[in-house]
Amino acid sequence: MPLLARMVATPLHIDIRRGSLADLAGVLADQRISYGGKIAVVTSAGSAQAMRELLDTSLPKADWVVAKDSSLDTAMEIADQLRESDYDALVGVGGGRVLDIAKYVAARVGLPMISCATNLAHDGLASPVAILDNNSGRGSYGVPLPLAVIVDIDVVRKAQPEMITSGIGDALSNLSALADWELGEQDLGEYVDGLAVIMARTAADALLHREDSVSSDGFLVSLAEALVMSGLAMSVAGTSRPCSGACHEISHAIDRLFPERRVSHGMQVGVGAVFANYLRGDEVLAQRTAACLRRHDLPVTHVDLGYTNDEFSEIVEFAPQTRPGRYTILEKLDLTRPEIDERVADFTQIFQG
Repeated sequence: MPLLARMVATPLHIDIRRGSLADLAGVLADQRISYGGKIAVVTSAGSAQAMRELLDTSLPKADWVVAKDSSLDTAMEIADQLRESDYDALVGVGGGRVLDIAKYVAARVGLPMISCATNLAHDGLASPVAILDNNSGRGSYGVPLPLAVIVDIDVVRKAQPEMITSGIGDALSNLSALADWELGEQDLGEYVDGLAVIMARTAADALLHREDSVSSDGFLVSLAEALVMSGLAMSVAGTSRPCSGACHEISHAIDRLFPERRVSHGMQVGVGAVFANYLRGDEVLAQRTAACLRRHDLPVTHVDLGYTNDEFSEIVEFAPQTRPGRYTILEKLDLTRPEIDERVADFTQIFQG
């Protein structure tokens, strides 16, 4: 008998609304994750005090661990520390770097992980990937999906504005990444997962034409849902392909070449998406992406990020080296440095205005 359906791994519980974090203890009990609240909570130094004040009463048995940075070494140190106690689960409370640390630590010590996002700057809320700093710069590590995802809109509103809006760039970049994936299918016979495509495209389309802003609860909910759906698209595909193409290669190149000048990941991939769409000759998508980024006061070109044309050419030239084996518009065109210089100059003239 043929296989008529497939099983898709997803979190057991997703709660995106105002006040959702205050119900964390109930979620742990109702989902049979932890009845007694014997959990470890990983957070950052910046948000530890505020989160303890919010959760201490409902989770009096929780042990709090502060992640000093987002490095692989720190993740390993925390994992070694947590092995000495018997916990029911690990809860990550914070932004993308804290959640990536928590996902990696949970995988190392064999604990279910609950993702509690305090900003919307990234699509790692529910993704099976942890991005950690290592000796080579940054690395991507496969991890299990979070068992539950909680996004408290009240808490998110307290984040710095750029730590909310930059998630828009991450979600919009899905459309560029999908176009790169389709190039891989056309030129190399690469398999493209249709369900992952639907999820990643739906996530981006939900934001592309909205006229409201992050001041609206409705927009924040849609943004959070888009970021969660992007993470699930990667899980369905078994690869980051639905959400990561030339746009992310360009961002990784910025991280490697100009680490002291890097900004939010979502801002960088947003610029990378506009440029990749331009290189692909998709003027409509490039202009629509740029228009959405402008509506939210996000960078559209490398100039907005503070890079000269020559610096951006260096970034574009180096970008394919960040993901060996990945096929995108950058690998397809395989431009020489003079050709890159010419394209960057034209791109700047069109989109910088």
